[in-house]
Amino acid sequence: MSLTGQPVIILKEGTTRTRGRDALRNNIQAAKVIAEAVKSSLGPKGMDKMLVDNFGDVVITNDGATILKEIDVQHPGAKFVVELAKTQDQEVGDGTTSVVVLAGELLKKAEDLLDQNIHPSTIVEGYKLAREKSLEILKKNAIEITEDDRQSLINIAKTSMSSKIVKIEDEKLANIVVDAMLSVMEKKDDKVIADIDKVVIVKKMGNSLSETQLIKGLVVDKEFVHPDMPVSMKNPKILVINKELEIKKTEFDAKLAISTPEEVQKFIEREKSMLKEMADKIIKSGANVVFAQKGIDDTIQSYLAEANISAARRVKKSDIERIAEITGATIVTNLDDIEESYLGTAQLVEQRNVAGDDLIFIEGAPNGSVVTIVIRGGTEFVLDEYERSIHDALSVVRNILEDKALVPGGGAIELLLSRDLNDFADKQPPKTQLAVRAFSQALLTIPKTLAENAGLDPIEMIGEMNNYFAENKLSYGINPFSGKVEDMKELGVLEPLRVKYQAISSAAEAAIILLRIDDIVSAKNLSEDGGAPGMDGDMPDGDY
Repeated sequence: MSLTGQPVIILKEGTTRTRGRDALRNNIQAAKVIAEAVKSSLGPKGMDKMLVDNFGDVVITNDGATILKEIDVQHPGAKFVVELAKTQDQEVGDGTTSVVVLAGELLKKAEDLLDQNIHPSTIVEGYKLAREKSLEILKKNAIEITEDDRQSLINIAKTSMSSKIVKIEDEKLANIVVDAMLSVMEKKDDKVIADIDKVVIVKKMGNSLSETQLIKGLVVDKEFVHPDMPVSMKNPKILVINKELEIKKTEFDAKLAISTPEEVQKFIEREKSMLKEMADKIIKSGANVVFAQKGIDDTIQSYLAEANISAARRVKKSDIERIAEITGATIVTNLDDIEESYLGTAQLVEQRNVAGDDLIFIEGAPNGSVVTIVIRGGTEFVLDEYERSIHDALSVVRNILEDKALVPGGGAIELLLSRDLNDFADKQPPKTQLAVRAFSQALLTIPKTLAENAGLDPIEMIGEMNNYFAENKLSYGINPFSGKVEDMKELGVLEPLRVKYQAISSAAEAAIILLRIDDIVSAKNLSEDGGAPGMDGDMPDGDY
C-alpha cells in the first residue's frame, strides 16, 4: 500500500506468495510426502509399486528413481527431492530410495527443532557439521578389497539384487554381472576404469530369467535384410555407414510428366542404375558385412545378396557408434569416400535366433571389451524391471572395482554413524548440538525402515544392534530374512562406500537447501490468467 492509499502491484495478477515459516513448512511437508511414497520399497522385504500413466502404460518397480520419475509431481519442494533420486541414479546407480527417505527424515527432524524455536540457520550449521563428520567416519570405517576378490564382488551384486524381483536368480545373475564388469574393466596407470556403457543390455521376451546369458561381444537387435545373405562370416570386413542406401525423396511435392511407355521404362532404368551404382561402390570396397543406420533399398539388397554381402539396416545410432569403435571401422557418410582403411573387422559376425527373433552377434572385435547381457523374461513389465535391477547391480560392482571400498549393510553403517555423531555432538555449542543430534537420529531411519518393511520391531532390532556395538561388533545389522541381528560382513551383505557417501552427502545437501528457503513465489498457468510467461503449473520449476 502506498502513502496515497493506492495499492502498488509488484507481482503479476494470479501470482501467489508464501513467506517465512509457512514456506519452510510447505517444503518440509512436500519432502516428507515424497519420502513416505517410497519408504515401503526400501530393503529386501520392500514392496513394489504399480504405476499407471495417462496412456495406460504400466510400470511395476521398487526402484526409487523409477517410482519418482513416473509420478507427476507438482510442488517445487517435492520436485527438488525427486531430483535427488535422479542424481543418485546418475552418479552411483543405486541407493535411490535411501537418499529420498533420508532427506525426508532430516527435514522431519528439522521440523521438530523449528517447533522448539531453533532458527533455520542454526539447524543448517549443525547439519553441515554432521554431514562432514559423517563422510569422514564413513571413509575411516571402509573395508578395502581388491578386484581379485571375486566372492566379495558376487556378494555385493547379490546385495544390490536382494530387494528386487531378480532375487530368485541372484546367484546366476551376480556371476553374469561380475563377469561383465571384469570383462570391460581397464587399468590405466594405477586407476581402474569400469565403463557401464560397454555393457549392452538386450531384452527378449520368452522363457525365464534363468535363460539370461552373457555374450563376450556386441549383440545387435537386428537381422540381415535379405534371406539369401550369408548368416555367418569369419574375419569379415565390416562397413559402417550412416547414409541412406536408397533414392532420396524430394522434400517438396514434385510432379513428373511421363507420356509414353518408353519414358516410364527410361525412368525406371535410370533409378535402377543409380541404385546399382551405390551397390557397386560397396561391393568394390571389399566389405562383406554392412551396418547401415538408415534404410537400404530392396534393389540394393538384391545386389548385395548376389555378391555374398550381408547387410543390416536401421541400426540404432548408439549401436552404429559401438560397432565402429570395437571393429576399428570409420563411419562413412559418403559412398565416394570409402577406402579399405575405413573397414573394420572381427573374428566372427553371425546371425542367431533367440526367442524366435534373429539377432546379429559380433565377437572377437580387435578394439572391443564390449559385452552383452541378453535378458529373458515372461512379460514386457518384468523385462523392464529385470533391466533396472541388473543396471543397479552393474553400477554397484563398477563402484567397487573403481573404489575398492565397502561398508556393511543391514543398517549397520548408519547405526555406527549415529553413535559417533552423538559423541561428536557433545563438543558442539548447545543449539548446534541439537541439530547434530537430529542428524544422528535421522540416520536411524534406514535400519528402522528395514525392520518395519520386514515386519520386525524397529526398537527391538536397534536395541539388539546397540548391544553388539557395545561389544565393538560394528558390522552387525538387520537380516530381514532371518528376523535377527547378524554379522553383515560374515553374511557378505556389503555395499559400496560410494553409494552411502553419495546418499548421505546429497540428502544432507538437499535438506540444507530447503531449510534456507523462506519465500515461494508461484504464478498461475498463462492459459488461465495470463500469468508469467514460461510457467507451467501452479508451482513452477525453479521459482522457489
